[in-house]
Amino acid sequence: MPDQPTPPSVDAARLERALFEIKRVIVGQDRLVERMLVGLLARGHVLLEGVPGVAKTLAVGTLAKVVGGEFARLQFTPDLVPADIIGTRIYKAGQDAFDTELGPVFANFVLADEINRAPAKVQSALLEVMAERQVSIGGVTHKLPDPFLVLATQNPIENEGVYPLPEAQRDRFLLKILVDYPSPEEEREIIYRMGSTPPEAQTVLGPDDVRRLQRTASEVFVHHALVDYVVRLVVATRAPREHGMADVAGWVAYGASPRASLGLIAAGRALALIRGRDYVLPQDVLDVTADVLRHRLVLSYDALADGVPADHIVRRVVESVPLPQVTPRQRSGGFGPGSPGGPVVPGFGGGPFGAPTGQPQGQPGSYGPQPGQPPFGQQPFGQQGRPPFGQPQGQPNPYGPPAGQPGTGSTAASQPERPDGGSGPHPV
Repeated sequence: MPDQPTPPSVDAARLERALFEIKRVIVGQDRLVERMLVGLLARGHVLLEGVPGVAKTLAVGTLAKVVGGEFARLQFTPDLVPADIIGTRIYKAGQDAFDTELGPVFANFVLADEINRAPAKVQSALLEVMAERQVSIGGVTHKLPDPFLVLATQNPIENEGVYPLPEAQRDRFLLKILVDYPSPEEEREIIYRMGSTPPEAQTVLGPDDVRRLQRTASEVFVHHALVDYVVRLVVATRAPREHGMADVAGWVAYGASPRASLGLIAAGRALALIRGRDYVLPQDVLDVTADVLRHRLVLSYDALADGVPADHIVRRVVESVPLPQVTPRQRSGGFGPGSPGGPVVPGFGGGPFGAPTGQPQGQPGSYGPQPGQPPFGQQPFGQQGRPPFGQPQGQPNPYGPPAGQPGTGSTAASQPERPDGGSGPHPV
C-alpha cells in the first residue's frame, strides 16, 4: 500500500520544532533563521551578508546540527586553490597509479565562510558544485550527497583583500539574506543566554526527513495567477521603462535571469510549507521577493555612483506590478497537488498587467490589494503579520525559569509579563 501523504500541519509542526531548536541558540534574527530553512526546503543555496559578529557562522552551524547530516566548513583565504575545495588526483607511488581524493565539499552542509576573500579562480570552483551538484576531477564526475546545501557568508564593509563575487556565482544562490544588528532587547538576551553556559541545539531531523520535506515542498500548489505574477516581476527588472519605471531604467544594466522566476516559485512553496499550508499565497511570494532578486540585479555605473541599493530597485519593481489575489478556494488553474493544468479561475483573465475587464481593484478575484488592506506602496516590505516563533507544545522554555522560580541574578523579579502568557523574559 503506498505511503499516505503527510498533512501540512504535521510537516509544519516538525519544522516549527526545528526552528525552536535553532532559536535556543540564535537570539532574534527571525528572518535569517526562517530564510535558511526556506533555502534548505527549496534546494537552493543561501548567501548571508552582514558585519562581523552578528551570528552568521553560528546560525549555519546550528542549522546543520538541528537538521543532521555531515557538516564541513571552508575558510576562504587568498591563498586557497580549487583543489582545496573540490579535491584532486594524487599519485600513489606504490601502486603506480593516480587516486582521487575528494574535497570537503562532499558533505550535506558546506559553510563557505568569508567567500569573498578568495580570488575568482577559487570562487569559480563552486560553479559546477552549486549548479549541477557534482564535481568533475580528472574527467570523472562525482555526485555530491543528498541533501546538499551551500551557505556562504561575506562581509560588506571591507574593501581591502576581498574579491567581489562574479555575476554567475551570485546567480547560483537562491537567496541573499542581509543580516542586521540585533535590537537592544535582543542584545540584552544574548548576554543573559550566552554569558554562562551557552545552550546547545538538539538534532530533531535527519537526511531522510529533509529529503521528504523537500519533495513535499516541491508539490505545494501554485496558482497560475501567481506564476504570471512572478514572470511579470522578473520581466520588469529587465525592461523597467516598459513598466512605467523610467527613473529605474538608468540604474539597471541587466535584470534578473530565469533562475529568479524558478527561485521565487520554489522559495514561495517552501515558505508556504513552513507556515502550514499546501498552497502558495501572494504574500508568500512577496515575502521572499527581495531575498531572491537583490543579488541578481546588475547595477549600472550610475547606480553605483549614486549609491542606489538593489533593494530600492526591487521595491520599485514590486510596487509597479499589481499583486494578484488568490484564495484557498481557488485550487484549479495551477500546478501542484489538486488539479494541475485546470482551467483558469474566473477573475484572473483580462489584460496581462491589470485587473480583468470590468473588475475593480481590491475585490475578490481581482488584482491589487486585498479588501481592508492599504495600497501596496503603503505596506511595509517583508513579513506582514508574521507572528514570532514560539516554542512547540510540550517543549521546555528556553527563555528562562518557570514563573514563580528564581532566575539568575536580579533579573528574574524585574522581567515584565510576557504578552503571550509564557514565563521568563520576552522571546527575542
